[in-house]
Parts: sequence; C-alpha cells; structure tokens
Amino acid sequence: MDLDIRHLRMICAIAESGSLTRAAAQVGLSQPAMTNLLRRVENLIGGELFVRSRTGVQPTPLGNQVIARARIVLSEVDALFGDLLGPSEAGSLWLGSVHVGCVGSIVNRVGDVLPGREISLRIEPSAVQLAEALTHGRLDAALLGVIEGFDVALAPPVVSRTLVPRYPIFVALSAAHPLAGNEEIRLADLRDEAWISPPGADDGSLAALRASCRAAGFEPDVRFEAPSGAARPLVADGHGVRLVDPCWAAPAGTAVRPLAGEPQMARLLVAWRRDRLGDAAAGALYRGLAAAFIDHVHDNPVFGRWWEAHPEVHPLV
Repeated sequence: MDLDIRHLRMICAIAESGSLTRAAAQVGLSQPAMTNLLRRVENLIGGELFVRSRTGVQPTPLGNQVIARARIVLSEVDALFGDLLGPSEAGSLWLGSVHVGCVGSIVNRVGDVLPGREISLRIEPSAVQLAEALTHGRLDAALLGVIEGFDVALAPPVVSRTLVPRYPIFVALSAAHPLAGNEEIRLADLRDEAWISPPGADDGSLAALRASCRAAGFEPDVRFEAPSGAARPLVADGHGVRLVDPCWAAPAGTAVRPLAGEPQMARLLVAWRRDRLGDAAAGALYRGLAAAFIDHVHDNPVFGRWWEAHPEVHPLV
C-alpha cells in the first residue's frame, strides 16, 4: 500500500477533531474501517501516529511530524486545483451552516442573490467540522457560529467576514417550569437543573457553559447529549434545560428566555473558499445570508426587541 491524498486527509482529520469517531464521520468511513486504515498507515510509516487519552486521541512526536507535512501537501493540492479551475460563478454551491434559526430561509435567500446556482445545504452543529470541510474542499462556503472567547481556525484559501459580531444565547426550558414565566432567567437559578449538552461542544460551547455556570457559583449537571431537534422533547417534558439560538421560536411545551446579564454570547461569520467564489459571488452570498438571518430575528419576540435595540450588530449590507 502506498500513501495517497485520502490517507493524508484522514490523518489531518484525526488530529483536528481529536477523535477517531468524529474523524471517521468527516471522511465518510466507519470507525472500525478508520482504525484499520490508520494501523495500515502506521505500519507503512513505521511508528504510532496517535495515542489514546482520556480526552480523545493525541498525536505522538512522529505523528506531529507527519501531520505538519501532510498539511503542507494538502494545502498545495487544494491550491493547485483552485488555480487550475478558478472561481466558478455557475453550477452547484455547496453551502454549510451551523444549526441556527435562519436555516429554513438560507436556500431561498441565497438562491435569490445567486441565480443559476443550485444550492446544496449541510447543517452541522459543529463550526469546527464545517471549517474542516471548507479547508478540504468539501464545502464552498459556510455560516459559522462561534462562542465568544473561542475561535475556529480557517486555513487559506478560506477567508471570512463577520455577519453578526455579537448576540446573546438564550435558554430553553419546559413551559411548566416555575421560571418559565420570567422575562429573563438568572443562570444561578438553574443550579439544580439537569443540562443538555450544547451543540458543537468541540467549538468551545460546552467549555463556555461550564465557565459561565462556575462564575454563577455552581457546576452544571450535564446529563444529556442530543442533536438540537432530538433535545426538544427532553426540554418539553422537563427532563433538562439547554442553551439555544435566540431566533428559535419556542416549540410546543417549551419556553425560550434570555439569561440575565448575557453570560453567553456568540458571533456569526460567513466563510468561503476564494478559489470557489469570486468577490462578487462572495458579496452576494453575504447579503443572502444576512437576509436569511434577519427573516427570523422576530420569531422570538424577546430577541426581536434586543435586535432592534442593538443596531450596531446588524450586518453591513
């Protein structure tokens, strides 16, 4: 077996995700197939590239050398094909987005400003995984949500522009909860609740939740892990509370409220590959995503009032 580009992408995916399971999903393999392929690559190279730890997998010294060189090779390969093909102003647009309230409008709004482009949309809770997909050419552009205090690495030819520089994260709880009638909720008053882990934990959202709760005087009891949609019945039935995008209209049986003092903030970025979108197309994409977001700011009236009171965070279109 000889090393090829697929093997290098696998090695980098493992390093960037810190997890064989997440890396397998990114490159389209089962975890057993990923493990077997990694062993074959390690046998070919002549040493272990990763070791398991309590927090996932970590590169060995040999692994760090291989990863560094693999990234150089992949960057050159991506640049080669980008230079040959150049930005395309027609055909399909492979677009990604974090799971925010405006996803229902993205296809139509982006399609309006980029007529003739067929929009394919991948919704992913992790901005890190979307950034990785952009880096390796599996997406042309993406809407990324980033928790305040954290960053998502973007490698050339990926560039970004801020869509919304800051906005608050709200909390969802059962409509029958004693605090559901409050206009806003103190984080300290949720100290005895079971929490549903926020989506995109590898983006820093879980670390930010823990830090905010500790600042409020308690350690959160993170008891459940579920994709955004799957968490709704848990909230409605009173099994747990969770952080949510403020644009979400409260589903039946739930209440969505702001947190007093805005302890959790985020920002939205539009990122794209310059070898796939020229300046005109990137500008149009930005306007389309801005329109999609604005379509939904009043779905939650509380956030709608916050939005109108903060014109400094509105997209610059």
